[in-house]
Amino acid sequence: MGSQSTAKTIFLLVSMLGWLLVGAALMYLFPLIANWLVASDLTALWMTNLSRGGYDPMLAGVGGGIALTLTLLGNFAWYRHERKL
Repeated sequence: MGSQSTAKTIFLLVSMLGWLLVGAALMYLFPLIANWLVASDLTALWMTNLSRGGYDPMLAGVGGGIALTLTLLGNFAWYRHERKL
């Protein structure tokens, strides 16, 4: 088996964490997206019940957007650095 540098290992772990956060944000946004796409009585009731429990899709929108931006910038910087080597 080959070996890889510590820097590459750290990059891969941080990148995986970033994509995990983006995926979690998308899952958290699913009820809102379903309500936008389907807009039935059931999804309206779903959103009402979630709102009573403190559901705030803005948290996922902002947090997921920041995680996505940082992950994409990190990937861009890493692969640009890799090409120079």
